[in-house]
Amino acid sequence: MTTSIRWAIALLTVTVALIVALALQLTGDSTPPQSGSAPARDQRAADTPQDLAAPRAAADLPPCPAPGPGPGPAALQGIELTCAGDGAIVDVAKALAGRTVVLNLWAYWCGPCADELPAMQEYQRRAGADTIVVTVHQDQNEAAGLYRLADLGVRLPTIQDSRRLIAAALKVPNVMPATVILRPDGSVAGILPRSFATADEIAVAVQEKMGEPG
Repeated sequence: MTTSIRWAIALLTVTVALIVALALQLTGDSTPPQSGSAPARDQRAADTPQDLAAPRAAADLPPCPAPGPGPGPAALQGIELTCAGDGAIVDVAKALAGRTVVLNLWAYWCGPCADELPAMQEYQRRAGADTIVVTVHQDQNEAAGLYRLADLGVRLPTIQDSRRLIAAALKVPNVMPATVILRPDGSVAGILPRSFATADEIAVAVQEKMGEPG
């Protein structure tokens, strides 16, 4: 066998190996996530359902909203995240459809967020069923977020979103806390990258934004 033939065979072997490796990689990347499973990067590896049982019991949060009428915010279509209260998978757009929503973005380590959350709960108490306040915890440490809510005595439906998918889709500035006000038709009435001290302040901000055209 000549040297040129040996080189040709070696080159062909390497080429075939690379093609097989690439095919396996593409096959692995294209495998869809299992239905009903939470996105892997939204919680720490330590935050298994078993490990979250105690913090969930301590927080005693209400379930996330059931799907409302209509498709919900267009920007949030296709985003599925975990409901911190019970671990259920939430279709975010559908859960926020057909109602006025005050969406509060926060993290357990954020001091101004902790100051604001009780005001959000008081605002929800005053607003009644026509408006819902949903908080979005933007850190992988879901257990710490649940314990923070338990310490504050705040019981609001909470979505776990460590990758900031909601904030990115709605073009919220990278600050916390931040609040997004959504109209019942799913359009954004206002984005407020600031903190609130009282329920009265929140009520005024919501009224002003809901009164704006477009």
